[in-house]
Amino acid sequence: MPKFALFVRATPASESDTLPPNLAAELEEMAAFNSTMADAGVLLVADGFLPSSRGARVHFSSTPHAEPTVTHGPFEVSSLVSGYWIIEVKDLEEAVAWATKVPFRTDDAVVEVRRVAGAEDFGELMTEEVRKVEEGLRVRIGGK
Repeated sequence: MPKFALFVRATPASESDTLPPNLAAELEEMAAFNSTMADAGVLLVADGFLPSSRGARVHFSSTPHAEPTVTHGPFEVSSLVSGYWIIEVKDLEEAVAWATKVPFRTDDAVVEVRRVAGAEDFGELMTEEVRKVEEGLRVRIGGK
């Protein structure tokens, strides 16, 4: 069954170091939503991020032997994600149906739904050797 990522787009509020006054109620609603997804057997992981001011970006170059460069946050809000879920459902429509149930109460909340690439999406390029390595890694880290 395919996996989908539900990305929560960042907002000025999520990029702030100030906790909202209604955070306790929001956390309760989100915990209930996550429990509903877990009870339905679709939730694989759910996490949120701290503001980008506490993070960094690593930039790579196509120049041979070039060292990556690091830029510390904060970053422009429009290019950020503030949280995500990974769910396993039958298709995009079911993933979107779950996304529409996220208990957000603001006008600027956006959830982007993206399918996670699987070995089958790479066709012949996914050799048996690479497939075995991937499967072994999933067993080692306890993932599906």
